Amino acid sequence: MCGRYTLTADPDAIQLAFALDSVDGHDMPRYNIAPSQQVAVITDREPKTLSIMRWGLIPSWAKDPKIGNRMINARSETAAEKPSFRTAFKRRRCLIPADGYYEWMKRGKKKAPVYIQHVEQAIFAFAGLWESWKNPQGEWLNSCTILTTEANEKLRPIHHRMAVILEPPDQHLWLSPRELLPGEWLPLMSGPEAEQLKLHEVSTDVNRPVNDNPTLVAPVSSIGQQSLL
Repeated sequence: MCGRYTLTADPDAIQLAFALDSVDGHDMPRYNIAPSQQVAVITDREPKTLSIMRWGLIPSWAKDPKIGNRMINARSETAAEKPSFRTAFKRRRCLIPADGYYEWMKRGKKKAPVYIQHVEQAIFAFAGLWESWKNPQGEWLNSCTILTTEANEKLRPIHHRMAVILEPPDQHLWLSPRELLPGEWLPLMSGPEAEQLKLHEVSTDVNRPVNDNPTLVAPVSSIGQQSLL
């Protein structure tokens, strides 16, 4: 799964990485992006602009926006059919820029946070879905979710799921305005490969969303650290 991530790169680097016309409106750097917060998104509707949305997808038919708190991730294997995500999967896909994300590894009765990055991409993109929801006052709220897949062999000891990271050649297809055929989108949901990821243990300070500073991604020494390298 993916419950916290980072986007620490400067705006110029993000603009260059995704060939954007504008990156206005996003506060950077961010070292501890958490669910329900505002996040940067590149949508199929505006592929040249960095949009801002709430993390935690709220379906258009939802009665209460709190449902989004349970929809920060969507299983790629079922998103095309599941009522909460299937419309977005057909018509509202997005990229969610990041440069790392956190996962928690069980260690006895406690959990140790691990920071995960892409070996080849300093800035990468999660495969995402987005939706628009109208509240009773007639105001629109845009929200998004991150797709997940079965963990590769490197991440499996930490968690059985991992975020879907799209390789640069696949990002254009994911943002296509048309509905994708299974033969097109299924291959996109398999990565990344184990050798494409690097990871290290970090401080438990990341457990509190209020903490947001560069020390959160710094490696920490601990028993078992070598098993993560």
